[in-house]
Amino acid sequence: MSTRRHDPDRKDRIIDAAIAVIAEHGVAGTTHRLIAAAADVPLGSLTYHFSSLEDLRCQAFQRHAERMSVIYEAHFQGVESREQLVEAVTDLIDGNAGASPGDWAIAYELYLAALRDPALRAVTETWMRASRAVLERFIDPTTARGVDALIEGLVMHKTLSTGPVSRHDIRVIVDRTIGSGTA
Repeated sequence: MSTRRHDPDRKDRIIDAAIAVIAEHGVAGTTHRLIAAAADVPLGSLTYHFSSLEDLRCQAFQRHAERMSVIYEAHFQGVESREQLVEAVTDLIDGNAGASPGDWAIAYELYLAALRDPALRAVTETWMRASRAVLERFIDPTTARGVDALIEGLVMHKTLSTGPVSRHDIRVIVDRTIGSGTA
């Protein structure tokens, strides 16, 4: 472990390390020691920059949600028709939108932790609002809420399934859900 006197990026590096540790070990397996080792900082740096492990996890989840929101919004750039929307949503679910399996693992860790932590629930609500706002450029708010939930659910099904979910089946489900309700 290196010692650094001047390390202006230390807090950011710790947050990024926490994201990586959560992706690898889950919330339950995430410790101060694992994060400090991953960030290559002394253990005391974590308590200097963060009031608790929960505070660090919240900031890590918030950063992850912000990054994923940027990827999500960029995925829908150039969509102008209902057909393009169906294809973009299908691609997103099928894994062709720039999010890695680790990104989804962190998202599901966040959702599970948010069940019991109101601060994390605020992070998930902000993230869901951002996702729906992107979809509402193309479909009405009610349909956008359903499509957002469909994306989350089908990605979870695809991720956890022992059998493959075909792109064709995903597209049929998306097409039926979006219906003719494009904006």
